[in-house]
Amino acid sequence: MDINTTKSYTKYYIIAWVFGLVFYFLDYVIRSAPAVMIPELSHSFSVSEIRLVTIIGTYYYTYSTCSLIAGIALDRFGAKYSLFAGALILGIGCLLFMASSQFSGVTGRLFQGAGCAFAFPGCVYLASKGFSAKSLATAIGFTQCLGMLGGSAGQFVVGPLIEKGIDISAFWLYIGIFTIIVAFGLWLITPENKAEQKTVPEQKKQGLLSPYKVVFSNPQSWLCGIVSGLLFAPTTIFAMTWAVDFFQKDRALDFHTATISSAMVAFGWVFGCPLLGYITDKIKKRKPVLIFGAAMMILSLVQLLYFPSLLPVKISMFLLGVASGAAMIPYSIIKEANPDNVKGSATGAINFITFGVTTLLSPLFSHLFGKTLSSNLDKTLHFQQAGLFWIIGISIAILVSFMLKETGEGKSELVTAKE
Repeated sequence: MDINTTKSYTKYYIIAWVFGLVFYFLDYVIRSAPAVMIPELSHSFSVSEIRLVTIIGTYYYTYSTCSLIAGIALDRFGAKYSLFAGALILGIGCLLFMASSQFSGVTGRLFQGAGCAFAFPGCVYLASKGFSAKSLATAIGFTQCLGMLGGSAGQFVVGPLIEKGIDISAFWLYIGIFTIIVAFGLWLITPENKAEQKTVPEQKKQGLLSPYKVVFSNPQSWLCGIVSGLLFAPTTIFAMTWAVDFFQKDRALDFHTATISSAMVAFGWVFGCPLLGYITDKIKKRKPVLIFGAAMMILSLVQLLYFPSLLPVKISMFLLGVASGAAMIPYSIIKEANPDNVKGSATGAINFITFGVTTLLSPLFSHLFGKTLSSNLDKTLHFQQAGLFWIIGISIAILVSFMLKETGEGKSELVTAKE
């Protein structure tokens, strides 16, 4: 392949990456939007709010498992087919939410999780093809920021629309059709790199699951996933699913204030992810920044729960979001703790473990605190106990972090981590 052809491919990969960014933005909009329409969806599917939250949580069943499939698909078939399939499945999942039945709700949410699993790995894949090594980290950081903006928009923008009376079926119709259009845009724009196809026979010799055998046999990979999962959970389960309901019923906030306050966590991520990532690169250490971010998450929750008059709820949630950017640091550690030839699979593996943790914690939190949300219990005490659940989880993440090997000062210590 000559230089001019390579440059042409690079240009198309960058354009495809832009379409991928839209896909990733929609991923987080769709992930967080149900939190601001719980009563409406509950009525549409003819289920209780507790059952609805269980339906919403099924997203993480397919998201975690399909993260592994996404890694294999990208390595084996390239971005063109993998991202098209992911975005198309996501669009179909949105359209299924239009039907007024519990079955369509569960099926739609499972489809949404499966489709979204391809978004972030796909964007990283496209960025690695379209950008030079010195600008790749910036491109990946921008990708993560845009995803968090999507999570914020899923509540900042969709919440007021619901408040103004927009029909939820219309919302899922429009976003479903738009996602399918993006899927076909990815299909048309993303180049089919012939160089990738030449590696298929070699991949077959190695075995489809060989990279995952390497990653999962490394204890550091599991520790990274557990830490990331415990730090992600307060945002994915509490902020993006339960917070609006908790703020309305336990803190007596109006819907608008509850929605904006909840969305501030994802908005905080926009600043926290690149900021904490920059600090880790600057000091050339991962663990101190990871532990510091987790500790700041605890402090922000303690203030929100026990000293609510010190700061407005919106600021407390924003600070929680900024600090929870530490959840992305294990994504760097797992790549550095594994051999170079399995770094792509390492991303799929940590997504699987991270959101596997979320899948386990979501029904537990719903059982312990969600089902008592509308009870006659002391509202302040109920809110504090629910928040303490997340403080305990973050504290466990800090303890597990001490078991991680430091990878920020070079790879000399960890080349032998997995042989």
